[in-house]
This record gives sequence, structure tokens and C-alpha cells, in this order.
Amino acid sequence: MAIYIKTNGVHTDIVVPVRNEQIDWSKEIKFSNAHLPDTSTIKYLAMGWGDKGFYLQTPTWSDLKFSTAFRAAFGLSTTAIHATFYGTLQENASCKKIMVSKMQYTRLISFITGSFQKDAAGHMVRIVTSANYNNADAFYEAKGSYSMFHTCNTWANNALKNCGQKACWWTAFDTGIFLIYK
Repeated sequence: MAIYIKTNGVHTDIVVPVRNEQIDWSKEIKFSNAHLPDTSTIKYLAMGWGDKGFYLQTPTWSDLKFSTAFRAAFGLSTTAIHATFYGTLQENASCKKIMVSKMQYTRLISFITGSFQKDAAGHMVRIVTSANYNNADAFYEAKGSYSMFHTCNTWANNALKNCGQKACWWTAFDTGIFLIYK
């Protein structure tokens, strides 16, 4: 089965099929949370873990405040998972396909679902916000603490390690991960 890694030049997402015989991600990460006009062509779900303040308060680099950067760098804020739906993906330098076995995908599912905060009923907790980047995304409460030593790229790298794929020993940046998957 194919999964993908995708970068925007700074941040790495893990991209999985929205549904297959192992999991239907849309049961928890609902299409309706993303304001999609048409879900019939949606095939992929990208997920990235990161600093909640950065995700919700910094839509562009020009919006970055010192206080947001400081809190993120030193682990002083909470985390979130940014989920984005895609109909198609184009393999290129910023989007790499990785083939995984069923067992590896099971481990990846466990790693990713274990990164979400859950409510009392065991459901992923959506962050209701107008800070969405487009109509195909939504945010969810996450576990863990972001810092300059444990970044979004560290999380993605750990996801790959956890499911038995090539990964860096450690990386704060997307560059390390993408060098491995040239």
C-alpha cells in the first residue's frame, strides 16, 4: 500500500488513504469538519502534528509573532494535528510515495491515532476555529509538547520510524526526511 510524505518546504505531513480495509479515517476526521463542497473525489488525508498556537495564529510568515515563536520553541504551548483532504497527489520533490506492508500500516495507524487527544467517549477532539488554511482542512487537539527539539518534522520522522520505514536518527527540519527519500 502507498502512503506519502509531503512538505510545504518547512513542515512534513504524513499522507494516507482516507479509507481502506484497515481504517476509515473519515469516521473521526470528518469531511464535514473541513467544509468540502464535494467529497466524492477525496482519496487522501494528510496529517501533521505541531504547535497549536503556530497553526492557529500564523497563517503566513508575516503574521508570526515573537510570543508565538518563543512559546513554540520552548515547549510552552499545546499541540494540534492539522488534517487536510486531497483528491489527488502529484509525486515530485515535495511529495514522495512510500510503499508499506499491512503490518507497517497498522503500526502507522497506531502511532497517528495515539497522537490525538480523545474525549471521554474516545473520539478525536476537533478544534473549532476559523483559522483554517482552506476548505479542505481542520484542526484537532493533539498530545505532546512541541519545542525546538521536538518539531512537526520530528513527529513525521518518528511516524516513519515507528512503522519500520527509513528515517533520520533525529531531525528538526523536513530536509533530513526528504534527503532519505530522494
